Amino acid sequence: MAWNTNQKHIENLCLRLFYFIISPLEDAYANQKLSSLRRAGGKTLQLLALPTSKNAHPRLVNVPTKNERERARRAAVALSAVAFTSLAVSYSTSASSEAKKEKQIDQPRYLSTPEEFLYPTIQPFNTGTLLVSPVHELYYEECGNPYGKPVIMVHGGPGAGCSVSMRRYHDPRVYRIILLDQRGSGRSKPHASLENNTTWHLVEDMEKLRLHLGIDKWQVFGGSWGSTLSISYAVTHPTRVTELVLRGIFHLRKQEIDFYYQHGANFIYPDRWEAYRDAIPEDERGDFVKAYHRRLTSEDPKVRIPAALAWTTWEKTTSNLIPPSNAADKSMDEEKFAEAFARIENHYFVNKGFFPNDEFLNENTYKIRHIPTVIVQGRYDVVCPMKTAWDFHKAFPEADFRVVQTAGHSAMEPGIAKELVEATNKFKNL
Repeated sequence: MAWNTNQKHIENLCLRLFYFIISPLEDAYANQKLSSLRRAGGKTLQLLALPTSKNAHPRLVNVPTKNERERARRAAVALSAVAFTSLAVSYSTSASSEAKKEKQIDQPRYLSTPEEFLYPTIQPFNTGTLLVSPVHELYYEECGNPYGKPVIMVHGGPGAGCSVSMRRYHDPRVYRIILLDQRGSGRSKPHASLENNTTWHLVEDMEKLRLHLGIDKWQVFGGSWGSTLSISYAVTHPTRVTELVLRGIFHLRKQEIDFYYQHGANFIYPDRWEAYRDAIPEDERGDFVKAYHRRLTSEDPKVRIPAALAWTTWEKTTSNLIPPSNAADKSMDEEKFAEAFARIENHYFVNKGFFPNDEFLNENTYKIRHIPTVIVQGRYDVVCPMKTAWDFHKAFPEADFRVVQTAGHSAMEPGIAKELVEATNKFKNL
């Protein structure tokens, strides 16, 4: 690699260092060393810039002024001159070997963990089951303050079930945190059942649980499919919702399903797409969702389980901007989860979410625009791309729309976790 090419590369690295590491962290060292660069003025760069109240356009992150860009460029050049000497030894002199090996970039410290934002792990003070039909018995649990502000946690999928991390987005001293495993999901019975399993059954299950627990109104918190069901519940029972906290907006529109499961996301994750694609014969690849449906509804577990694992692994390995190390795990422990997740999710997709048309939720947003709402969306979410959140926000401009510029889809990504916790703290006293 030529000197000029290396020098330019190091300058670019240092420029990124200035914008995305030094500036967002604002640590003491950065303040001391870069104070001269900041003296001239200009806004401090942020990981996330929030919109003003009722602003139809969210302020985007990392959009520096012209002066800031010039100061950053000069700093990057100065830094690169020093950095080049120490980093040059790490570059391979063989262009062919570099082309063959994918470079893995370590994640910056501020992207490493959501733990600094989430509340500590807690245990339920109450667990129970609720028979909602002759077929379905649903598991629920309550955590936090038994006399606190009630919130229902609406899990994703559909079919994912609740996780222990869902107990950690609310202050347990203030909130009565209620988790419910939807039909066929998690600890609810029967496992992975598709019978009488529709959006509108789940909406009424939530209402039955509210009455069962003696709650007048509650906050509704949901992400991904959980946002779909939360909005569906709110437009059906708007007087029972105090606030909405939504993440990774998903409306089950055809364009959304096609992008992720047919043609679109594979351009971003071609390597992870291949296992999902190769589980289906070539002559059936014109409609992956239907091809998977045939396998996921098979009576033969030797057909059903491999399809469920392939479907689930595709989503697990594309949900984070930086995927966890175990994202592609296909162990036996994963089979039970994968069967419910893939079967139920695919069942809803084949049936178009049981909505009368693609724009049903946007068309009914007028029913909930009085409800205080926060929308948190990862800029690089390929599972539920930002286009859906943007369309929903245009229909619901009163919502506080927060775009996290350093995140994909997962609620456990640090930037997403931070904004969700800030949203629930904002609503503590409402």
